[in-house]
Amino acid sequence: MESEEPKVTSSPLMPSMYSNRVMLKTILELEDSDGEMGLVGKTVVVGGWVKSSKEVKKEPMPSPPVAAGALPATRRHKDASCVEVLKSRIPFFRTIIRVLGGSASSPAVREKLESLIPKPPPASTFFLQINDGSCLSNLQVVIDSAVVPVSAGQILPTGTFILAQGVLEKPSARGKQTIELKVEKMLHVGTVEEDKYPLSRKRLPLDSLRDCAHIRPRTTTVASVTQIRSALNFATHTFFQNHGFLHVQVPIITTTDTEGFSEKFQATTLLGKTSKKEEEVGVSHADRVGLETVKAAIKKKSSLVEQLKRSDNNREALVVALQDLQKTNELAEQIEAREKFKPITAVKPDLEHLNEDFFGRQSYLTVSGRLHLESYACALGYVYSFGPRFRADKTVSAKHLAEMWIVDVEMAFSQLEDAIKCAEDVFKFLCGWILDKCSEDMKFVSKRIDNTVTHRLEYMISSSYEKISYREAVEILRKVTDEAFETQLQWGIPLTAEHLSYLADEHYRRPVIIYDYPKAVKPFYVRLNDDGNTVAAFEMVVPKIGAVITGSQNEERFDMLNTRIKEFDLSRDQYEWYLDLRRHGTVKHSGFSLGFDLMVLLATGLTDVRDVIPFPRSHGKANN
Repeated sequence: MESEEPKVTSSPLMPSMYSNRVMLKTILELEDSDGEMGLVGKTVVVGGWVKSSKEVKKEPMPSPPVAAGALPATRRHKDASCVEVLKSRIPFFRTIIRVLGGSASSPAVREKLESLIPKPPPASTFFLQINDGSCLSNLQVVIDSAVVPVSAGQILPTGTFILAQGVLEKPSARGKQTIELKVEKMLHVGTVEEDKYPLSRKRLPLDSLRDCAHIRPRTTTVASVTQIRSALNFATHTFFQNHGFLHVQVPIITTTDTEGFSEKFQATTLLGKTSKKEEEVGVSHADRVGLETVKAAIKKKSSLVEQLKRSDNNREALVVALQDLQKTNELAEQIEAREKFKPITAVKPDLEHLNEDFFGRQSYLTVSGRLHLESYACALGYVYSFGPRFRADKTVSAKHLAEMWIVDVEMAFSQLEDAIKCAEDVFKFLCGWILDKCSEDMKFVSKRIDNTVTHRLEYMISSSYEKISYREAVEILRKVTDEAFETQLQWGIPLTAEHLSYLADEHYRRPVIIYDYPKAVKPFYVRLNDDGNTVAAFEMVVPKIGAVITGSQNEERFDMLNTRIKEFDLSRDQYEWYLDLRRHGTVKHSGFSLGFDLMVLLATGLTDVRDVIPFPRSHGKANN
């Protein structure tokens, strides 16, 4: 007879699988859903960062009088404190003083007696609001310094981390909290340099937080945005997995210009290396070393000289350091002189130099994953990719960064209308997911950031989307008399952000899908329409955000694609693999790219993309 396995009953306050602490979300959700639900009296370990704090000092209790003939406290209580023991010995000390001829009642003697008894530090009660990132709500933690020996300077500063063991209790005073933790044992304290901690001030503006991207997740706003971003990430994969798409990782480094006219970052290992040609003509060291690098070296070497000057132990090292610093300063002067008179010339690729590079040819960080996805779409049907894309565009914009996350989609056997339908479906799905799964975070952003954000998302789901051609969009914009556009509008130029904003925010007041763009403003791979002037491309424009999704039906005809590559004056060698997809079993296919960071902007009500991406990279800014 087989023995029955013991039944395992899981407690609602079970610690995390990967540590011995209970997440605050577990405690606070149980409290909200079922009241106390037996939480009171439970011993738990919690951890988190101090969001706010206060100290309540206790009044010192007067010492009870000690009778002259009282028995020593140590005889009555084995666990008596040192102070109690000394108090019990006072009659004994008085007897000795009398024998020696002194008066035990004199002020001087009484003062000496009292000095023998050490005074305990004044006791305080610390009230801390802590958060561990598992939810937006905080847990109140109460620490009695008489029980847990900690000081105010250790635990009160904002940002201090604590890990504590204690008992869940009802708060003694009325307030927002219905449960608190009474600490019995402090397991860890991560102190804060309060004068240097960037979040010590209340309500820092978002633009100030960008300078400390490694600390800003501890703010409630950025924590909430991150929760929403994570939910959108999961929702994106959920939609495509539920609709039969395969997730494919496309390369970040590519030898192909995926659009034909984009600004790209070149990936190279040749910086700081000397080519054979440079060695032959004797290129100077000053011509290869950047001025900023030399200035950084001067600063470092100057610091070393100052350190050696303060020490008398190593005079020889000081002499060597001074000589090195002088040479570096001379090098900086050479570079500065060269920069003043250096003519501005275009840098041409050196074939011999490129052969020495890591990949043996020019390579770049990818600006789009769609071309590589076609390889898998033409074999597996429906595919998508999700990752960072890079553009070396120096444009300063609230909707643009050098590194942004994009969802790329490719579908075989589909045309432009199919791609538009899929784009509309995934967009509405993401809006609905946020409303269903992120209610707590949406309440916060509605209160603190934009009180219309929930209504806007609901409207995105329920409304129909206007579909117009590029030609119709131009005609509408030309008739506008009450708006002065910066860019002169004429057929054949790209629609700018202000044009798109007017159409979605002012004219239609709902999402707009614009299709059939002029062939000159879209990538070379977009399918040419029968009119020979427009291509099968589209953009989905959303109020307050702009173009969130761009897509197209791609050119499946070999001859037509070959002609387009020539029109864009692109290197044929880079696209031989892409032309192979048309040589060997061509099929109609379409796809689109969704700006994931712009989707987070829409869901949070924020206006600058730098505030919704964990570590923003833009022109001149890459601090972390």
